[in-house]
Amino acid sequence: MFVPQQEAWIVERMGKFHRLLEPGLNLLWPIVDKIKYVQSLKEIAIDVPKQSAITADNVTLGIDGVLYLRIIDPYLASYGVEDPEFAITQLAQTTMRSELGKISLDKVFRERESLNVSIVDAINKASEAWGITCLRYEIRDIKLPTRVHEAMQMQVEAERKKRAAILESEGVRAADINVAEGKRQARILASEAEKQEQINKASGEAQAMIAVADARARGLKLLAGALAQQDSKYAASLTLAEQYVAAFNKLARTNNTLILPANAGDVSSLVGQAMSIYSTISAQNKQQNQPSIDIYDNPIHSLTEKGTTLAGQPVIDDSLAEYFSDDEEREKALQLQKEKKTQQNIEKET
Repeated sequence: MFVPQQEAWIVERMGKFHRLLEPGLNLLWPIVDKIKYVQSLKEIAIDVPKQSAITADNVTLGIDGVLYLRIIDPYLASYGVEDPEFAITQLAQTTMRSELGKISLDKVFRERESLNVSIVDAINKASEAWGITCLRYEIRDIKLPTRVHEAMQMQVEAERKKRAAILESEGVRAADINVAEGKRQARILASEAEKQEQINKASGEAQAMIAVADARARGLKLLAGALAQQDSKYAASLTLAEQYVAAFNKLARTNNTLILPANAGDVSSLVGQAMSIYSTISAQNKQQNQPSIDIYDNPIHSLTEKGTTLAGQPVIDDSLAEYFSDDEEREKALQLQKEKKTQQNIEKET
């Protein structure tokens, strides 16, 4: 007998197992020896018929698969089970039902690989006595009931709509945050710019005020130096008269209500009054700065009873009207001069 490769022949002698023929040439006794079983040692793929199974959440599924196995012990495969393929197929179906009953419908799709491994382990434990090993089991098709399938489709659509709504809301939220952040930054920059503008404006106004005050101080210093010179009273009187005439030139141009002095046409009296006030203030300042000097020795800061108001020669009583507006003011000036003279005499005696 010539035995092909990857096959095992079981020889019985007079109805009893005798030996296992190896591939190649083998000699048998006629009539006494008989080939009882021929087993293939190749990997076999068996189609597991479609069957129904109930999951842990009571959903009925129609499921089928493919089983891959191999005979590792021809003796046990021949004498351990009547029909090895049928036995292993039934075992695969029952094991698959048992494993599906332990998990829910959602896990059937997520844990498909682990389900295959569990079925293979369960089959190998039971088929060990048959001389058969299960290499792998693959679930080929899972069919759901119509209503369950529609419900799952609706669930998938709802989940995708939910994700789309979440993504859209997150996009709107991010856009609002970006807009708000942009407005915030713009307001901050605008406030900082306004702050810097106010600082610069205040600094400029302060510098301008300082410059104006400095210029005015220099002007007053020059004016004071000019007034200290001889015959400066005439120039001051001329300036006051020009300013008075210029002021009258601007009257009644902007307002309808005006307040005028009673002697508006008497320019000489107005100039004399202004010069007398200046002389009085200058005399007081001079007396405070130099108390040891007799104010009557310096005609610039004195006012005599006969009537001098500025530096220069004394004038007669009739010309006092040019420097004072009325007799009452002239009497007050003379009285003030007398009081100062009396006080000076008392200080000298003490």
